Amino acid sequence: MKLATLKRGGRDGTLAVVSRDLAHCQTVADIATTLQQALDDWEATAPRLAAVYEALNHGAARHAEPFDPRLCASPLPRAYQWADGSAYVNHVELVRKARGAELPPEFWTDPLMYQGGSDSFVGPHDPISAASEDWGIDFEAEVAVVTGDLPMGATPAQCEKAIRLLMLVNDVSLRNLIPAELAKGFGFLQSKPASAFSPVAVTPDELGAAWRAAKVHLPLEVALNGKPFGRPDAGTDMVFDFAQLMAHLAKTRELEAGSIIGSGTVSNKQGGLFGSSVDNGGVGYCCIAELRMYETIEQGTPKTSYMRFGDRVRIEMRDNNGASIFGAIEQTVERYAAG
Repeated sequence: MKLATLKRGGRDGTLAVVSRDLAHCQTVADIATTLQQALDDWEATAPRLAAVYEALNHGAARHAEPFDPRLCASPLPRAYQWADGSAYVNHVELVRKARGAELPPEFWTDPLMYQGGSDSFVGPHDPISAASEDWGIDFEAEVAVVTGDLPMGATPAQCEKAIRLLMLVNDVSLRNLIPAELAKGFGFLQSKPASAFSPVAVTPDELGAAWRAAKVHLPLEVALNGKPFGRPDAGTDMVFDFAQLMAHLAKTRELEAGSIIGSGTVSNKQGGLFGSSVDNGGVGYCCIAELRMYETIEQGTPKTSYMRFGDRVRIEMRDNNGASIFGAIEQTVERYAAG
């Protein structure tokens, strides 16, 4: 089934079930007022939500209304936990190669992960706000899962069974703030502003055969200012699957229902700068930084600039019939105005 949070009610919005074709939705206050409430009692709420979903898909819902993704918050407007992995080691390898550093061998066996801010995500059509273009504003297109409760030390098998929902995410990075933060040896903070998630979150069964081995085997489409920028396959070159990422996080802590774990920037191995762009027949990129890495490796210096005020990014995933699965994240960079 497909679930969304409408910007109605309190700060956590109003839960709605969305039809498979993303055309209609129905709020379900009699089942759960928010997505977090539904996740907290998933065994009881999921079958009732699924019944509404079936009614919507068959045109039998009593209180259906048109679905407008522009009126959506992120499915979880705030969450108890947001941890982002880096499951596509190719992306990490390129970062290090661009600065002349070798990739430590343990990066292939032990996932990288950071804990991000989860107190205020932005909606899929909300702007990317920044006070300065000099911060190096970049998008990062990813896939994420929402979990149920898990005990500390949960195995990958346990973790896979606890995947409740999947979403897309734009994990915005302020690239020019990252080096100074990492040099302190304490991780990201200012360089990682609020993330945005897709209009709808979907249960794994919605992906059919594309969901296997705890990975999504479909292209992730990215457009920058209306021009195709990337469409790498999210299942290809994903070294650590979602169950492994979850188990890594659960090694020393419990995971509470509603925890979000990201895949990291989707990235496929390619034949260098001139063979990797969409224009050259490649699958392109899910962030500007990766293009700049290829430029640095092959031309000695990056040529492509980061995002400017007014630039627009669109992130979407379609099924094998061309239908949008999660709806699109579509954000424009705007100068932040306090007030």
